[in-house]
Amino acid sequence: MNYNIPSNLYELPIYQKAMDILVLSRNISTYINQDLSYLRSDGSEDSDIYFSGDIVQQSESLAPEIEKAQAERFSDKKHKHLASLERLTHRLYLNCKRLQHCNSDGRDYLPILQSELKKFKRLQRNWMMTL
Repeated sequence: MNYNIPSNLYELPIYQKAMDILVLSRNISTYINQDLSYLRSDGSEDSDIYFSGDIVQQSESLAPEIEKAQAERFSDKKHKHLASLERLTHRLYLNCKRLQHCNSDGRDYLPILQSELKKFKRLQRNWMMTL
């Protein structure tokens, strides 16, 4: 995916925050999965385990969307990537809220991820003004 990416992209605060969110969500998901991977007494699985995977997938998509928006020359296509980034951030926040009700000690770390997402949203608004 390294196409026409400016060398300073990796120094952008929003890109660095996206990478921080990715690392944090992977660690939280790993911790939560250990608690939720066991089958219940009736043989069913905990449905919250899927939300832990969703936060990782959505976190992994943040940085590529930033790269695409930064590299795009046409404003309508740039806005498409910005809208996608906003949707990802919103879905990530909602999945964090859903996981707060799961039966895992890992949910104690979700407020940290949510506060990082709030910082990301502030950086996102400032960054969008510069594009």
